[in-house]
Amino acid sequence: MDLRGWHKKIKERFLRFRKEKLKTWVLLLILVPLLFIDATLLRLNHVKMTELRDAVMAADEANDDAAIADGLVALKEFVFSHIVINVVEDNGEQVVSFGTGPFYLEHQYVRAATAALNDAEAKFAGDSNPNGNIYGMAGDTCKTLALANGWTWDNPNFINCMITEINKYPSATEIQDTIIASLPSTELFRHNYASPVWAPSILGFLLLITGIVIVVIFIRFLVWLVLRLSLLFI
Repeated sequence: MDLRGWHKKIKERFLRFRKEKLKTWVLLLILVPLLFIDATLLRLNHVKMTELRDAVMAADEANDDAAIADGLVALKEFVFSHIVINVVEDNGEQVVSFGTGPFYLEHQYVRAATAALNDAEAKFAGDSNPNGNIYGMAGDTCKTLALANGWTWDNPNFINCMITEINKYPSATEIQDTIIASLPSTELFRHNYASPVWAPSILGFLLLITGIVIVVIFIRFLVWLVLRLSLLFI
């Protein structure tokens, strides 16, 4: 087949492509509301996740461990079954992730650490080392600072002060080791629930349809471009 034959054949395909019943502009009209609905549902999922997470943080501030446990269960169940897109900070940069992002229950940790310090105080109340009752001496210093600075006994500054003061004494190895061993790990109070990239929900199926429409539009554009260029160069 000569070039003229190829040109005629490509022209026929191009014309047939343009006469197809499902026009590309129809697909674009379908795509616009789909994108709007997708964005709205993603926003609603994000708002719901934020509400559940804020409820956990509020329970933490209220020192309500039962409410924290119930709130974490509700938050986990929602995030694990819905598509949740979130913007979180990672090393000073804003990044997009799926899920809650990391959050820390500071008040619950402080309560647990305070209980550990109280247990240590009871254990070493009769301590008889060359420096006297190290825990009591550290407590006297830190309580004075707490009163001066308005700290409560469950304030992180008070806990840090106690540990710092105890570490100043050379004979405090046993006390120091006991306190460090009894303090809970901060990782136990740090949570980060990841959501699925796709879930079998209304939003999930709408996103799937949206993706198919976008792929079809892209393929049709490539076919149109190839046919158009073929007419120019053949």
